[in-house]
This record gives sequence, C-alpha cells and structure tokens, in this order.
Amino acid sequence: MSSIHDVGWERWAYQLDDSTIPKPFSMGQWAQVGGIVMLQPEVGESRENFFFAGIDNVRFRKPVVADDTLVMRMTPVKLQKRFGIAKMEGKSHVGGEVVCQGDVLMAMGS
Repeated sequence: MSSIHDVGWERWAYQLDDSTIPKPFSMGQWAQVGGIVMLQPEVGESRENFFFAGIDNVRFRKPVVADDTLVMRMTPVKLQKRFGIAKMEGKSHVGGEVVCQGDVLMAMGS
C-alpha cells in the first residue's frame, strides 16, 4: 500500500494518531493481495483479469490503529480451474499477532 501512502495518506495522518482504521479497508487490501496471488502462473495461469467474489468467516480480533504495520498473507486453499474460482485463507498481522482472519473467494476472468 505504499503507493496510497505516497499519493495522499500523509496529508491526513496527523488526524488519525489514535483512530482505528475502518474494517472495510482491510477487506479491500485483501482483494488486492489476493489478486496478486491469482496472477501468479502456478495459481491462476496468468490470466489478466480477476475479481473479488466474496468473503466468509471473517473475524476481526483486534483493532488496527494508525502507524501500525499491517502484514497480509493470502494462502490459496482450493482452486477450481474449470470454473476459474479460488478460495483463499486471509490473515492480517500486526507485530506478529493476528488481527483479522477469514476466507476470500476470487474469480478469474477470460
């Protein structure tokens, strides 16, 4: 997310010192990381398009505040190449502690 930081996040950072980061932001970031995983040849066969198809079983364990370093990991669990659907397990960590986890569905386009 460094490109977002470079574009304009810094202008507003001073207002978010003790604020929590809205939970939907994490889901949008998961979609981006999941898309990067889908574009890997060994996972999604290098198709050019992918779509965030849904989330399930998401648990927010701890709030994320400004200045936390959020590390996201998307692990492919099941891939149905015939239908172009992938299920992934997503986890977000702050300082080695899981702050959010759940399942993500990604769909590949043609």
